[in-house]
Amino acid sequence: MRVFLTGATGFIGTYLVAELISAGHRVVGLCRSDEGAEGLVRAGAEAVRGDLNDLDRVSTATREADAVIHAAFNHDFTNLKQHSEQDRRVIEAMGNLLRGSDRPLIISSGTGIVDRAKISGLATEADTPVTSAEYPRAATEEAAETLVEKGVRVMIMRLSQVHDTRRQGRIAQHVNLARRKGWVAYIGAGTNRLAAVHVTDAVRLFRLALERGRAGARYHAVAEEGVAMRDITETIGARLKLPVRSISLGDAANYFGPIAAIAGDDMAASSALTRQQLGWNPVGPDLLADLRNANYNAA
Repeated sequence: MRVFLTGATGFIGTYLVAELISAGHRVVGLCRSDEGAEGLVRAGAEAVRGDLNDLDRVSTATREADAVIHAAFNHDFTNLKQHSEQDRRVIEAMGNLLRGSDRPLIISSGTGIVDRAKISGLATEADTPVTSAEYPRAATEEAAETLVEKGVRVMIMRLSQVHDTRRQGRIAQHVNLARRKGWVAYIGAGTNRLAAVHVTDAVRLFRLALERGRAGARYHAVAEEGVAMRDITETIGARLKLPVRSISLGDAANYFGPIAAIAGDDMAASSALTRQQLGWNPVGPDLLADLRNANYNAA
C-alpha cells in the first residue's frame, strides 16, 4: 500500500517508516524541514514538505494514498486545547476525503483518554473516552467517531507510555523537572500507574492495524498494564543521583506545573482485546529497563 504518514520524522514516526517499508509498503511522509525530508529519503520513503496547518498539501497526499496513518500531535500542554482542535480539523479533512472508499485511516490517541469515572480497574478498548469539554485531547476521538458514523474506515490507536532508551514521552517532562528542581517527586504513595509499550512493539501494532484492522475499532498499544509512579521516579532519581520525595496532591501544581492535572492519575490499561483481534505479542524491553539504561541527555 501507499501509506501517507503524518509525524513521519518524530519519535514514533521514524520507527514506523522503517516498519512499514520493511513490510513492503510505500511510505509518503509529511515533514517540515529539508533535514527531515532528506532523512525520509535516506530511509526509503517519499517526503512531502509541509505541516498540519497546510490542509491543501495534507489533502493532496491523502487523495493519492491507499491508507493514512495520522501519528502527528503537538504535545505542548500549555496550548492543549488549541492543538487538540487543530487535530480535530485535520482528522475531519482527511476522513472526508476517504469517505466512500475502503481506504483505512488510523489516528493516534491515548489510553489516558478513557473516562476513568465510569470504570474500575484497567482501561479497555471497549471503554469510552471523556469529552473534549472535560479534556481537550479527546477531540481526536470525537473526530474519529464522527467519521465512523459517516462510513469512513477509521481505527483509533490508543498509545500508552511509548519508550526506548532515548525517548520516554511524558516521562521526559519528569526528568526535566527533576533537573530544574534538584529532586524527583511523586504524589502520595506513588501507587498510581502508567501503562507502557516499547516503541518497536507500538509500530508493529500500527502495521497490524493497517493490514488487518476493522473499521471503528479501538486498539491499545499496551505491553505493561501498569508501572507504579514511585518505581518510575525512584529509577529516575537513581540515574540522576537526585533525592526522591513524596508530595501531597495539593502541592502537585507547584512542582508539576502544566502536567499537574494528570501527574497523580492512575493510567493502567489492558490490551487483551487488541492482542486477540490482531495477534499482537509485545516483546520489547520494559519501561524501567529502558529508564535504567536511558540517555537522559536526549530527554
